Amino acid sequence: MKVLVTGGAGFIGSHAVAALVERGDDVVVLDNFDPYYDPAIKRSKLNPAAALVEGDLRDPTAVSRALEGVDAVLHLAARAGVRASIEHPALYVDNNVSGTQRLLDGMAAAGVKTLVYASSSSVYGARTDGPFHEDDPLRHPESPYAATKAAGELLCHAASRTTALRVTCCRLFTVYGPGQRPEMAIHLFARRALAGQSIPRFGAGLSSRDYTFVADIVRGLLAALDRPVAWRVVNLGSAAPVTLNGLLDAIGRSFGVPIRIEQLPDQPGDVPSTWADTGRARTELGWEPRVSLGDGLITFRHWLVGQRG
Repeated sequence: MKVLVTGGAGFIGSHAVAALVERGDDVVVLDNFDPYYDPAIKRSKLNPAAALVEGDLRDPTAVSRALEGVDAVLHLAARAGVRASIEHPALYVDNNVSGTQRLLDGMAAAGVKTLVYASSSSVYGARTDGPFHEDDPLRHPESPYAATKAAGELLCHAASRTTALRVTCCRLFTVYGPGQRPEMAIHLFARRALAGQSIPRFGAGLSSRDYTFVADIVRGLLAALDRPVAWRVVNLGSAAPVTLNGLLDAIGRSFGVPIRIEQLPDQPGDVPSTWADTGRARTELGWEPRVSLGDGLITFRHWLVGQRG
């Protein structure tokens, strides 16, 4: 199978490309090396076995080139970051919504019929109950980023009805692991803890997240690629939410360092909890998470310490 991975030089994308190459698929990467964080980090993740089309989803010519001869698309490209989306909402709409529609247009023109779209747990909005099931009504988004991911799902659904596209939308829950973006919580906290610096804690530390190891996420994405259906939404998460305070304690244990807290007020855009119901993924994809938070943090520690030399 020949697979196009949009955002294939990013955190999750580079892991997905490696897994596809390892199992023998032909892979094309479409990435614009957006400067949201250092593009050199992304370039260092490029897999030499994958073909690269350097370009933007909003450029129909680049999309058309990337789709040549492709059987399926794993759509991971997006402008990421909840707080940055509050500062630049129009930029997020342009990248994540318009970019997704341009990809769908290109797929229709090229006759590519299988898509796995990386959505986000943020579409569930601000909830304190759980677990979150795919058929739950979606509440109002708490950030422009969340709104763009929900809009992407709607565009994918419309394409499934009007162009016979087979789509699985995977709602990803707080992904972490080697290669994680430097501003993401676990990477930021661990780096500061190793340097003996205080860790910013927003609020009382009682918010909870369903931290999910990147290798588990990639297995789920590939399972969705291999089991296309006309339309499906599926959660990919650990199904084991942990509070922020619990995460900080786990980082301290895994890295063997004391944790010093810098107390800060709650931030806009943050949700109180995420918690995945993974029953559908287990039934329809034969998938379930395997890596515990403790084991994942140890793997992440080995990677981070190696990066520091």
